[in-house]
Amino acid sequence: MNSPLTIYRTLPRYNTSCPSAVTIGNFDGVHRGHQAILHRVRDEAGKRGLAPTVMTFDPHPRAYFAQRGQRPELIPTQVSSLRDKLTDLASHGISQIALERFNQRLADMSAEDFIAQLLVRGLATRWLLVGEDFRYGHKRSGDIALLRAAGQRFGFEVETIADIEDDHGHRISSSELRTALAVGQLRHAEHLLGHRYRITGHVIHGQKLGRSIGYPTLNLRAPARCALRSGVYVVRAHGLGSSPINGVASLGVRPTVMHDGRLMLETHLFDCQLDAYGKLTSIEFLEYLRDEEKFPDLPTMIAAIDNDAQSARDYFALHGL
Repeated sequence: MNSPLTIYRTLPRYNTSCPSAVTIGNFDGVHRGHQAILHRVRDEAGKRGLAPTVMTFDPHPRAYFAQRGQRPELIPTQVSSLRDKLTDLASHGISQIALERFNQRLADMSAEDFIAQLLVRGLATRWLLVGEDFRYGHKRSGDIALLRAAGQRFGFEVETIADIEDDHGHRISSSELRTALAVGQLRHAEHLLGHRYRITGHVIHGQKLGRSIGYPTLNLRAPARCALRSGVYVVRAHGLGSSPINGVASLGVRPTVMHDGRLMLETHLFDCQLDAYGKLTSIEFLEYLRDEEKFPDLPTMIAAIDNDAQSARDYFALHGL
């Protein structure tokens, strides 16, 4: 049974003195490597009577420095939205999340202040789990030795964890997950995540073009710089009915009909009519069909959509879903 989740956007915490078992990281995608870390934190917290806690950053520190250095090409793509990340952390037994805004103040904070202000005063840390190469503080000056010395002074234990590998000895990493999604390799992404890739969001109003051509769609905003390759996919929608609803979806900037360049996920659900505006749904990606294309005219686009819908129906018929 998961405990209720509390999210702190500023530290120290405003309403608790409960000591914490803490891990620190970006946790984009909450893949199987992350899951092993979270289970370790949850288990230690349970044994020691501590609150299982994640400290994470928004934006990603690499994104912050890339933006500051005017090198947008170095900004990492995003596997999951903030909502999906927080939901996944909670589902693996985390009860406290310190969501630290990564800004100039944090970038300039000394390693000693990082420990004293965030870990000790901020979270009353008693047990800390970090990767063997974990660095923190101004210009990444803090290392494990400094953490251990501070732990002796302030009364917290430090443990390190090696990279998590799969059954074949391959390291499970966020960068490998981003690469798999970038080329539409959904099977490999599922292997790294432990579940199929999904995007969750509230259904928003679109242009209503789909309705006029016989393919009404649910429209969701995709995460900024979404790691998944733009294109057309076989999908299932969760959360709109008692069971998942089969469909076909297009992730992209809709080049044939729109020019604003905003990334949208448009999902056409098969054999159902529902008013989903404002509802929260999770779109699960099953199979990559083709790249996004700019069509010369509407009839060509409709013919392509007909073909996509048939391919998706064939997929469900074949897989018995």
